Amino acid sequence: MSKEQALEALWRLTYGLYVVTSRQGERINGQITDALAQVTLEPPRIALSVNKAELTHDFLAESGVLGVSVLAQSAPIDLILLFGFRSGRDVNKFEYAEYKTGVTGVPLLTKNVVAVFEGKVVERVDLGTHTVFIAEIVEGEVLSPAPALTYTYYQEHLRGRTHKNAPTYRPAAVKKQPQEGDRK
Repeated sequence: MSKEQALEALWRLTYGLYVVTSRQGERINGQITDALAQVTLEPPRIALSVNKAELTHDFLAESGVLGVSVLAQSAPIDLILLFGFRSGRDVNKFEYAEYKTGVTGVPLLTKNVVAVFEGKVVERVDLGTHTVFIAEIVEGEVLSPAPALTYTYYQEHLRGRTHKNAPTYRPAAVKKQPQEGDRK
């Protein structure tokens, strides 16, 4: 198997789309991610990979707390673009989004989401360009029975792009391999 084939295989993994938030003192920030997974049930823990160049990474590293807002499939593209392609260094994203403050002090979106939860970082793994934060969930709430937004839906139905700092970024130079059932 070639590296190109291995990458193509990785791009077949399914993901959700989430807004991950944190705080640094009184400042709050958040970003879109798809690099998040539940890794244990008891205690409930997640693993989150964040590029070290992102402002959210700095907030997570300092405060050790995070919030996750699970986006609804009906979330508007403007919300995704705000949290996925605007830097908190340049704009206060929360001026444009409805949110509440959770028990850990992190912001949690209250509109266009199906669930929210908060966690405290219990371990970090340095991966060079990224850090994987392992967080124990301390609070959570289901806000809607609506379907969650998946990365596949975002790409296929909303024609979404991926930020270059995302672990799942796919350079334009990589061509999609033809699949069974593709039109020729």
